[in-house]
Amino acid sequence: MADFVFNIAKGKVAYYATLPATNDALIVIPLEATGLEADATLRDYDDVATLIAGTTNEQTTMGRKTVTAGVTVTPDDVNERQDVDMPDLVWTAATGNAVGALLIAYDADTTTGTDANLIPLVKLDCALTPDGSDFTAQLNAAGFFRAA
Repeated sequence: MADFVFNIAKGKVAYYATLPATNDALIVIPLEATGLEADATLRDYDDVATLIAGTTNEQTTMGRKTVTAGVTVTPDDVNERQDVDMPDLVWTAATGNAVGALLIAYDADTTTGTDANLIPLVKLDCALTPDGSDFTAQLNAAGFFRAA
């Protein structure tokens, strides 16, 4: 499987990454390797509740990461694109089922939202078998998303 942008978020990732609302955030959700649906199926989901209601499961032992600061959207006028990045994420003493991907979703209001309100933005391949060690998700040097 490959990294991709969900259909509902095409053309919007850079906007959502600016965290334009008062209580918004990017939510990083580890997805289990077992049962992970094909990219062609995943990219059609419009919210996280529907995505994890299918055969794709959230790896809940490690837990979600909420990102509210440090996200950058950088225009690259030389190469005619925008790069979106965030700080590397660390899961301390990671345990639980094997991870096959990380899902980055947008939450417009962290004080009231549910998974039905989370917009899936980007799926990133991530092969990890948690063994109690710390796990750092190091994103691409150019960021987790590029709009060209």
